[in-house]
Amino acid sequence: QVQLVESGGGLVQPGGSLRLSCAASGFPFNNYAMNWVRQAPGKGLEWVSVINSGGDGTSYADSVKGRFTISRDNAKNTLYLRMNSLRPEDTAVYYCATSPHTYLGDTYYATGFRGQGTQVTVSS
Repeated sequence: QVQLVESGGGLVQPGGSLRLSCAASGFPFNNYAMNWVRQAPGKGLEWVSVINSGGDGTSYADSVKGRFTISRDNAKNTLYLRMNSLRPEDTAVYYCATSPHTYLGDTYYATGFRGQGTQVTVSS
C-alpha cells in the first residue's frame, strides 16, 4: 500500500522555523523525484519545491526561495522541508507528493500522489 505521511507542522511565530518530514512506504522511494506542495485557506494547490531521486537536484518556488530547503534521506525513505523566516502568508496545509504523471506500481496518477498533509500556521 502506497503511503506518504507528513508530520512536523504546528503554530509558529513570524520569523520562526519548522522542519516538516514525510515518511514514504509501499513504493521504491529512491526512484522518484518528490515535491512539497501547499494549500492556503480558500486557495488552490501551490507547488513549493522539488528534489530529484538522488537528492542532488532541487528547485523552489520564488515565494520560498532562500528560506526553505528540501532534502531527502533515501535510506530512511523520508523527505524533509526545512522552513526558515516563516511569514503569515506561508500558512497552509503542506503535502508531500510525487510529481504529476507518475506510475506507482500499475496505478497512474495524473496529478501525482500526495499524503494527507500537515498544518502550518504562522501567526503572532
